[in-house]
Amino acid sequence: MATGRGRLLQLQWRGLQAPRLPLGVGSAPGRTGFRNGPCIRYAAGCATLKQHARRERHCERASADCSVSLDSMPSEILLKIFSYLDAGTLLCTGCVNRRFYHLANDNFIWIRIYSTAFSPKRSNWKVNSVEKTAVTMNLLSVEDKEAGYWKKEYIAKQIASVKAALAQVLKPVNPYTGLPVKTKEALRKSGLGWVIILKEKSGKEYMMEHVDLSVNDSSVTVVWYGKNWPLLATLSTLDLCGVTPVFMDRSKTPMKNGPRWHSLIAKYNLSNLTASTMFGCDRLIRIFCLNPGLLVGLWKREEELAFVMANLHFHHLVERSTLGSATIPYELPPHSPLLDDNPEYGLHGYQLHVDMHSGGIFYLCGTFRNLFTKKGYIENGYAKLIVISFKNNTEHLPLIGKVGLSWRTDIFDGCIKSCSIMDITLLDEYGKPFWCFSSPVCMRSSPRPSDGPNFLGQTYYVDYMDSEGKVHVQLVWIEETEEYFIVNLVLYLSIAKINHWFGTKY
Repeated sequence: MATGRGRLLQLQWRGLQAPRLPLGVGSAPGRTGFRNGPCIRYAAGCATLKQHARRERHCERASADCSVSLDSMPSEILLKIFSYLDAGTLLCTGCVNRRFYHLANDNFIWIRIYSTAFSPKRSNWKVNSVEKTAVTMNLLSVEDKEAGYWKKEYIAKQIASVKAALAQVLKPVNPYTGLPVKTKEALRKSGLGWVIILKEKSGKEYMMEHVDLSVNDSSVTVVWYGKNWPLLATLSTLDLCGVTPVFMDRSKTPMKNGPRWHSLIAKYNLSNLTASTMFGCDRLIRIFCLNPGLLVGLWKREEELAFVMANLHFHHLVERSTLGSATIPYELPPHSPLLDDNPEYGLHGYQLHVDMHSGGIFYLCGTFRNLFTKKGYIENGYAKLIVISFKNNTEHLPLIGKVGLSWRTDIFDGCIKSCSIMDITLLDEYGKPFWCFSSPVCMRSSPRPSDGPNFLGQTYYVDYMDSEGKVHVQLVWIEETEEYFIVNLVLYLSIAKINHWFGTKY
């Protein structure tokens, strides 16, 4: 049935469109009343609009007084909403406030997620009675468990499945390097990345994602730089951590903004940036080396952080970056001593792979086999393993290109001469990694010339030392060809390391 509202609205619209006329237009002169002309229609339209505006303001005030926020909803409704979320979103929701945290721990929600993710695969439509019983027991045990039990179980099972998948990828080993063949594939599949956590003396923390990453033959170089570094004077320590997604879908690219697992790799004391750890410099920065394998660059003028560079060897890299916790580094499994068939003979059948590189440019890449040392070469707690002999000219090797350590920030870049990254991979007679590291090294000029009769040029040396051994490299600069030649390369292996490895008593 027609109500006439269309006619009234049409008249109102015409009243709004009509021009405002002078008083008396449309009425007879001398009369006190007005006919229904444009002025009456205009006044009626204005009155209607004012009434409508008052009604809207009243509704707005009423809705403001009766507004319902998400946090004020009953717990039952929130639990129903949370039940539609996936595991990653549910974990993030639990970080909103204390109430959401407790609600997001609901065992009924998490056991459903757990059962969906890890339910046994069935080849037919029938559910076997054992599976029925297991599901029933799980549902009955929900109320018996403390809040968050099934969330912890789900996360633990997810992490275990990721570890198992990575272990399978890392199983094949390269016979030449003794390292996993598919390390690069494992890094890509796991979504592994690295962060540094700068801690102030007051306890405040700054976490920085890596900006640049380069994968080498046997190591990874990770770089951090930016404009928002905290003041160096306020900092105490730097933590290097690997980060991986907690929840992974092998069919999708790992999420960068979802829940992540932190694994502490190493902790560094920034008060050690002193003259004893200074490594090199150019016109803009000074660099300092902190073991193991960390390089810290400071601006010369401001004495503030310019960049941080971490050098990580492939040996147990994935395990160290994924299997530790945010506060405790991953511990290698206990080593079972290998049988030394002839301890009186000394070390034999060793193999060394050595790289010297920077910024994707390799200055040296060499493999040396059948290395040995006699028992009589043990002195001062080290066994001497000669790789390149000073007296044998046929073993001497050149360094390719101009040696220098490349660095960059978001503003400047540069290269520090005579510095580079050295990767050492030493395999024992069984082809197992015996000593591995990746660290910055620097060539220092020797105060005296080379003792060799066939060399005319300035002598340089490179030294590295840690708890497991030492590396000594001697080089000669050949002016005619403008290149460095390695004329001596010696490894000094710790006797304590050898005895622990083989169960011997040297």
